[in-house]
Amino acid sequence: MRHHFTFRQLEIFEAIARTGSFTRASAELHLTQPTVSMQIKKLTEIIGVPLFEQVGKKIYLTEDGSELAQATRAVFGVMDRFAMSVDERQGLKKGQLRLMAISTASYFAPRLLGEFAKRYPGIDVSLRVTNKEQVLASIANNLDDLYLLGQPPEDMDVVVTPIMNNPIVVLAAPNHPLAGESAVPLKRLSEEPWLMREAGSGTRMAIERLFASRGLTLNTRMELGSNEAIKQAVLAGLGISALSQQALVLHPPGQFAVLDGVGFPIQRQWYAVYPAGRELSVVAQAFLDFLLANAPR
Repeated sequence: MRHHFTFRQLEIFEAIARTGSFTRASAELHLTQPTVSMQIKKLTEIIGVPLFEQVGKKIYLTEDGSELAQATRAVFGVMDRFAMSVDERQGLKKGQLRLMAISTASYFAPRLLGEFAKRYPGIDVSLRVTNKEQVLASIANNLDDLYLLGQPPEDMDVVVTPIMNNPIVVLAAPNHPLAGESAVPLKRLSEEPWLMREAGSGTRMAIERLFASRGLTLNTRMELGSNEAIKQAVLAGLGISALSQQALVLHPPGQFAVLDGVGFPIQRQWYAVYPAGRELSVVAQAFLDFLLANAPR
């Protein structure tokens, strides 16, 4: 018996299955939460079995829901390949580009994407900026065209292309006692109260590796969930931190002191990443070429 569900219902279901949240799916699809709930209710009635189960405040796919999620992604894959073939025939006159990036990339990715969109106005571009965990989940499910990361996943089969430098510098309030000093030893820096991103952050791991290589541990005063929160805490005199130099591009010179710490800046890279089994569309390849030609070095 044929089930008469809609493509939109499948799109909503897939977004909930991927994000694990009705709220996040609503935001991603620019729909109200009641609309999302109503469409899932209709889809569940059409299918005839529960697709989600709630345990505490979290929702999980049922066995039937997991099977439908796999089938839905297979359908979307077929549609993506069809869209890719259309894009190839159209060249770069039409098409879609779906990017996903970790939060720090928001300091440069929108500008580069905007320049690309001006060059190719017929292309529909989208950029989702989120945390590393969500980016890795999206890579695992092969959902977007390209991913911008400061640290490529080591346990996934992906194609990795370095696109620009990502130096990590030490920030302090402009009136900090170490501002203006030359070659500040790492031991001296380690004694300062540090403001750090959450565990698992690529930037944090790079900082801790540098200090650990000298047998030092950091005096972590506070963990904060965003670069913006860290910058405000630095300016409030709560401690020092180390962030991507890209995080300073929108601030006037002198608002922060960049300390001359031994071993800093830590030289890292930004990478464009996509699953090894995915064939880049004409549009995605064009954007990757654009990044390599135009991203600051």
